[in-house]
Amino acid sequence: MKKLNRVAAVAMLFALLLALTACTNALKGLDVVGQQSITSFDAILKTIPDQVKADELNIGWALSAPDDSVRFIWSEDYSRSPLHDVMLELDAQPFLGAGLDPEKLPDNYVIYEGGTTSGMGAQMLMVGSKLGNDKLTYGGATTALAAYEQIVGKYRDSINYHTSLDHYGVKLGDGNMFEWAKDMKTNGYDNTNQDKDIVFVLNPEPLIAAGVVPGQVEGWSYAQVSVDENGKPELVWKFLKPFDLQ
Repeated sequence: MKKLNRVAAVAMLFALLLALTACTNALKGLDVVGQQSITSFDAILKTIPDQVKADELNIGWALSAPDDSVRFIWSEDYSRSPLHDVMLELDAQPFLGAGLDPEKLPDNYVIYEGGTTSGMGAQMLMVGSKLGNDKLTYGGATTALAAYEQIVGKYRDSINYHTSLDHYGVKLGDGNMFEWAKDMKTNGYDNTNQDKDIVFVLNPEPLIAAGVVPGQVEGWSYAQVSVDENGKPELVWKFLKPFDLQ
């Protein structure tokens, strides 16, 4: 009898594992936002290939704005990332010129000297977040798109869908984001009257607390945008740097 019970128990455990695997696969199949974000991100990469480059310092990839004033960077191996796994790197001068005191910034903001279109030695501002410490492995080539797919696969909560703009995005922590249009052909205008095929988004609160006067930041829009908070739309202030790619 005991032997039969063990056999039955093993059979039930095996059936349970099969059911859990089926449920997991079904949930992955239902992740429309995650899968469509990959397709649309690929379209962005192919639209501006010259602006997408490997970033050896941050062990990943970088997508630069058409004017090279800001970059979205994502790691290809979280176990080797020196600082953040997803981040924005931008020219700090517009914020310094608007009153920013670097000493008052939170720990996830870093200011350092770097190279931009303004020339070597320009002050750069970086903000982002650490996703994990995973040593990422790839079934094929380690490409920019494959590295993005790792975010979708391992840290799906970091991928956002912005309903009011029909955008996908990567959350960079503390309200900072990089967003792109679900479909650049149908991407429209919002209340800032700017087409946003890609948009770099900064939470203004830490910057304002560090001395920035919003209306004095050159090259960035300071505007209210609608975001989904707790299942309902809510207007929040953001610094925005949008670009039309087509």
